[in-house]
Amino acid sequence: MNQFPPPFEHYVRILPELVLTVFGILVMLADPLLPPGKSRKPLGVIALIGAIAAVFATCVQSRYYGSAFADMIRVDTFSIFFHYVVGFVAAVVILASFEYLEVQQIRFGEYYALILFGSVGMMLMSSAVELVLIFIALEISSIATYVLAGFRRRAAISAESSLKYFLLGSFATAFFLYGIALMFGATGSTNVFAIAEVLKGGKAGSLVYVATALMFVGIGFKIAAAPFHVWTPDVYEGAPSPVVALMSTGPKAAAFAVLLRILFGAATPGWFWLVWISAALSMTLGNIGALVQNNVKRMLAYSSIAHAGYLLVAFLGPRDSSALGVSAAIFYAATYAVMNVGAFAVVSHLAAADERYVAIDDYAGLGRRAPWLAAMLSIFLLSLIGIPVTGGFLAKFYVFTAAMKANLVGLTIIGVVNSGIAAYYYLRLIVVMYMRDGHEDAPILPLRASVAVAVAISAAATLYLGLWPQRVLDYATRGARDLLQ
Repeated sequence: MNQFPPPFEHYVRILPELVLTVFGILVMLADPLLPPGKSRKPLGVIALIGAIAAVFATCVQSRYYGSAFADMIRVDTFSIFFHYVVGFVAAVVILASFEYLEVQQIRFGEYYALILFGSVGMMLMSSAVELVLIFIALEISSIATYVLAGFRRRAAISAESSLKYFLLGSFATAFFLYGIALMFGATGSTNVFAIAEVLKGGKAGSLVYVATALMFVGIGFKIAAAPFHVWTPDVYEGAPSPVVALMSTGPKAAAFAVLLRILFGAATPGWFWLVWISAALSMTLGNIGALVQNNVKRMLAYSSIAHAGYLLVAFLGPRDSSALGVSAAIFYAATYAVMNVGAFAVVSHLAAADERYVAIDDYAGLGRRAPWLAAMLSIFLLSLIGIPVTGGFLAKFYVFTAAMKANLVGLTIIGVVNSGIAAYYYLRLIVVMYMRDGHEDAPILPLRASVAVAVAISAAATLYLGLWPQRVLDYATRGARDLLQ
């Protein structure tokens, strides 16, 4: 039972968001106090403390399940799980950014504030059950990442990345907002649970199908699912590497949480074949596109498209009391976030000034020049393939198990074949690191403690999810049951 009076329990249920907002404001207030042209690392320390404090605030929040603010917020195991994921990603990205900003000579304190403010939107997306609030949270997250994508201001490719992301993102958001409007017209409400009651009563017409399709288009852009994926390679290539680590994990996990809320929480109809086709296209186009890339960031961009497809497969799993499909999707989202943020932390360190060294050939001989970094990157790549003892293996295993239990044999075959294709380009990078001579003009910067900690935490989490996943799986299953109820 809650121990707080009613006015306070509402704020406890958005406590992590409040903590991140306060620390983001502190960063903005402290920035003008530092001498111009000096390192902004002290601001990063404040931001890191804020991200860690938000994780602890989530622990406090987890003791007070329930609704808040006229049932616009729902705190349950499902939302708490994604709060932990976003908090973890934000902390690792901030750690990886300490060195990166110094090497790239980026001295703008608002960088850290934007990470915190963007994380506020991501966390709010997972707990919001009101479509208008979901839209507002989505915009909070998106606007922050639009700006962060263009932070390499001396590089034209970064400005192009930010502009392309903004224009296409705004276009996709319009689809989502129009879908909300049509859903309100069809059901008379924008609350997820009220919509579910109307739809279960059979009182809504065919307009609901159009609304569901439009909202899926909007979210499909955010998760980089085909055929809404065209922005991904160019934006990932031009954006700063730590920012790519953020946008490829945190917002994507939050967007999947929103999609789960809409499709399962609101019990919207007519989405099965939309998800089936998008999953098949994402896996196939993502892996085929990654095969021909010589830029590591573009390769991982196409990889993220493919992984969005794997995750969508879980949406089609059984929706009975086992909650296997939804729990597999939740577990996969967490596993992908952990291994991908670690991979980009390594890439950001190796890129050096102006990100000159992001080609696959630049990684030649890395196993001898920087054996620890090569080993860590290999762990992340093997997990992305789905090799046993890594989190990626169990994530794919549960996804394909859910698909088989739902008799989706054709989609499972497509997924397994694509996993085999993906092994080629991931192993290609490992072969280059260990079996080819390095280039003398590709130096390895001294490894700073912040990057080492970020990479080590991500690698430990990747192996933990592969070796001892039961606790996280149980939590994901409880979250899935909360969602389906």
